[in-house]
Amino acid sequence: MLDEERADAGAFVDLDEAGSVTASLKAGGVIAPALLLAACGGGGGSGGGTAAAPPTSSAPVVVVPAAITATQASRFLAQTTLGGTRTMIESVVSRRYEGWIDDQFALPRATSHWDWLVANGYGVAANINSENGFDTTLWRQMIVEPDQLRQRIGMALLDMLVVGIGGVNLNWKQFATAAYVDVLLDNAFGNYRSLLDAITTNAAMGSFLTFLGNRKANAKTGAQPDENYARELMQLFTLGLYQLDMDGSVKTSGGVPLETYGPADVSGLARVFTGLSLATTDNTTPDRYRQPLVMNAAINETGAASFLGASTTGGGMAAVKVALDTIFAHPNLPPFVSKQLIQRLVTSNPSAGYVGRVAATFANNGSGVRGDMKAVIKAILLDTEARSDDALASTTAGKLREPVMRLTAWARFAKVASPSNAWSFGDTSSQSNRLGQSMGRSQTVFNFFRPAYSPPASAIGNAGLVAPEFQITNEQSVVAYVNYMQNLVANGAGDAKPDYTDLVAKAGDSAALVDEINLVLAAGQLGSATVTAIRTSVDSVATTATNGPINRVGIALLLTLASPDFLTLR
Repeated sequence: MLDEERADAGAFVDLDEAGSVTASLKAGGVIAPALLLAACGGGGGSGGGTAAAPPTSSAPVVVVPAAITATQASRFLAQTTLGGTRTMIESVVSRRYEGWIDDQFALPRATSHWDWLVANGYGVAANINSENGFDTTLWRQMIVEPDQLRQRIGMALLDMLVVGIGGVNLNWKQFATAAYVDVLLDNAFGNYRSLLDAITTNAAMGSFLTFLGNRKANAKTGAQPDENYARELMQLFTLGLYQLDMDGSVKTSGGVPLETYGPADVSGLARVFTGLSLATTDNTTPDRYRQPLVMNAAINETGAASFLGASTTGGGMAAVKVALDTIFAHPNLPPFVSKQLIQRLVTSNPSAGYVGRVAATFANNGSGVRGDMKAVIKAILLDTEARSDDALASTTAGKLREPVMRLTAWARFAKVASPSNAWSFGDTSSQSNRLGQSMGRSQTVFNFFRPAYSPPASAIGNAGLVAPEFQITNEQSVVAYVNYMQNLVANGAGDAKPDYTDLVAKAGDSAALVDEINLVLAAGQLGSATVTAIRTSVDSVATTATNGPINRVGIALLLTLASPDFLTLR
């Protein structure tokens, strides 16, 4: 019940009290926590009626409207990018949904994070034991690069196939972790099987999940291979704990969920993932962290290994291939991966029909290919449950925007640029004074939030729904988010400054100003009560007052960013 999510979100700012926020903005002060914890009503966007019953067929159900409105295009961009712009809205209207997706597929990969770090001088000896440059390259690429669909899918994969720089126990860790993010971006439009190869032979993943240099069993000491990667590969990256039907529902026997794998499967896979090691011993440059891991025969298990009904013997990369092929062919993989991708892009609670349709495409793209990410992405984004306006009236559709994507949406809308390439947003994972999330900085493989998280003692939980992003939403993080965004809206971060020229030109007309922000930044989802409250607050500042126009812009932006209408994307 995402209408309930709006209330449970802590309703970041009560727009009935927007005058108090306006006063704080004009005074440059910090917004009082008590104000931020008030509940905000209003919401809804456009579109009426009740949601249609979700289709149950496994065949794709695609909405093909006669014409795409600017509001529909903006909502589409909120699901497919890290922030839409007026130009991109016009492109979607002109090219239509599938045409725009095809255009994005055709764009070449932006400069890799690795190459950007090298080009900007981060590969110097002084950085061998630092994280310098990692946040910089991630923020820059998310905000300015044109391959926005790739960026959005890459960040969705980083939420799912987690590596956090703090847990990468290597030197040159900014390069090692950047190389991992590059792997996700490079494979975002490829095949999921290739992606499994790439993460399995990546140095940062090897360090983060402790299988780098994993040694075969030692009969004398009783030491056994590290099981960390074997377990998380199945539990979190591919199959999940319980057997699934194609629509994502859990299979049971006598009311008890059927487990996907057991301890013996983990132990068997762990034997396979021994021997993977760095390609060279040269530590003077970060280059070895970009190279795929190689097999060190001296520590690799060459005996028999059994898992998931399959077995292999002889070890080496051939055994790794058998293991990954077996996992890739497992019936759980299509619904498990498909549902999480839907959650990251469109809605926290997709219907069984929606999951089933996407999973069917994952299993077979129509040409007999399994794991085709392009086909899966289209199936997710073009499905009726993603594109139909009925979702705007549904109480179960939608998702809470990830904090990082709130910032990037503002930054892209505000044309933020950093002439020095410093991109000084830094680590934003603090819940006390930042966003409570920072890409590539999860402290555990379970990410900042879990896909099945449901807020305890809430209407969401009582309805049997999930709201993953609420795992990092609490009183402290709510206050921190708004206060942090207040400063960014006003000042930027270092020389990463917004350009409000276009908005200032509309500042004299509060209706035009708020309408533009609503359309482009909020995907047209600000309800009429919210729009009225923001306009009232904007109009409390005279255009003739000192800094009046820019203050009016700042008020409209911050109140939009703080409103549950914006925070809950439907």
